[in-house]
Amino acid sequence: MSKKQQPIIVGLDIGTTKVVAIAGRKNEYGKLEILGFGRADSEGVNHGVVINIEQCVHSVKLAISRCLENNPLLNVSEVYVGIAGKHIKSMQAQGSRVRANVDTEISKDDIDQLLRDQYKTYLPTGDQIIDIIAQDYTVDNIPDIINPVGMSGVKVGANFHVITGDGTAIRNIKRCVDRSDLKTCDLILQPIASAAAVMNPEDMEAGVAIVDIGGGTTDMAVFCDGILKHTAVIPYAGVNITNDILTGLRVLRSQAEQMKVQFGTALGSEANRSSYITIPGLRGLPPKEVSVVNLANIIQARMEEILDYVMFDIKQMGLENRLHGGIILTGGGARLKHITQLTEYVTGMGARIGYPNEHLAGGYNDALMNPMYSTCIGLILRGYYDYESGRTEFYGNGGNYLKVSIDEPVAEEVQDEVEEEDFIEDLATDKKREKFKKRQDTMRELFDRLRGKFMDLFEDLDDRELK
Repeated sequence: MSKKQQPIIVGLDIGTTKVVAIAGRKNEYGKLEILGFGRADSEGVNHGVVINIEQCVHSVKLAISRCLENNPLLNVSEVYVGIAGKHIKSMQAQGSRVRANVDTEISKDDIDQLLRDQYKTYLPTGDQIIDIIAQDYTVDNIPDIINPVGMSGVKVGANFHVITGDGTAIRNIKRCVDRSDLKTCDLILQPIASAAAVMNPEDMEAGVAIVDIGGGTTDMAVFCDGILKHTAVIPYAGVNITNDILTGLRVLRSQAEQMKVQFGTALGSEANRSSYITIPGLRGLPPKEVSVVNLANIIQARMEEILDYVMFDIKQMGLENRLHGGIILTGGGARLKHITQLTEYVTGMGARIGYPNEHLAGGYNDALMNPMYSTCIGLILRGYYDYESGRTEFYGNGGNYLKVSIDEPVAEEVQDEVEEEDFIEDLATDKKREKFKKRQDTMRELFDRLRGKFMDLFEDLDDRELK
């Protein structure tokens, strides 16, 4: 498949402190090229939950507009959206089906039907399923099968990881996207998206815990033996650290955030005991000096609490001795100095920072080399997973695309120069589409005279709704 045939997928990360929109497309080598990037301060979101629709819509529109300013040739109408929040829950489920025709091999339709059956799982009132992920399969008495397609058997079963959330919170996120004149392709749990951006197959096999320390929540996804074993959302993160600083040091919120970013460290023992931060006084009051050691001790206390929650979840699943790949820290909180040393001290596991450059093509903006963008880049990768696995279909230019003409080259900072054969390919495709449309019009007129009531069955492919 050529580069022109690959769809442009946009990830939208609506966080507590920031809203990020990134557009990307895979090249011929399977690497992700970034076509647009926009970021805005988040308003109306608290701990991953929308609490003010108007403010959130304004932040989303601002991030999208900056993405388009970064690349004026880009059109954005569909997005993959990340979701988190303390309302997120997960559970394990099992399902099975007895096949009617045992003489045929197991097909993808059998697996898809088994997955659809899980949406009938009983849920508490008000909850809604966000995603269902198959972990492993069984065929008759054969367990631990990764992909049963092509095998023979009477009974097909599977273990599923079911992710649920509060229905009202989910609808509010979708409403914000809709009111921003966008369409939600899918909602993806943020730690799963982050894992796609910072993890490779070796990590999945060795066993790792992805810990995404965001602004409002700390999201976790645990992988072992190549399978997603557990997900969790911890309602403590960067905002709580900022609140601790402003309470403990009696400063403004903006000053607390700035101190955390510029001078914060996760280990009090590594702070310079002779260093002080001078804070301007308010309304004529004298300046205030804050010890860097006191700042570090406040940050360390909250980070230790977050990591204790992480270790508690890992031990609850009995995986503390099976994660040979250790812990991968990502998200904005992973930028704290000495965060890996504190993580290793608290958990007793190896730790490293996960950067979202694992699947990016060369020449991307250095600003994206930041763990805070892992979720957004992971959303694009999850979108491609759906596209390549056939779960999502793209018809014509109904979705995101680049507005390219022969006399209007693509911006150099986000896209390579378009080659002449790409335009020839486009023109040929347009001619085929025009010829096909004329044939459709003829058939439509014929059937309209015969059975006018069945007009809706012959709608254009370009008008067909994405599923």
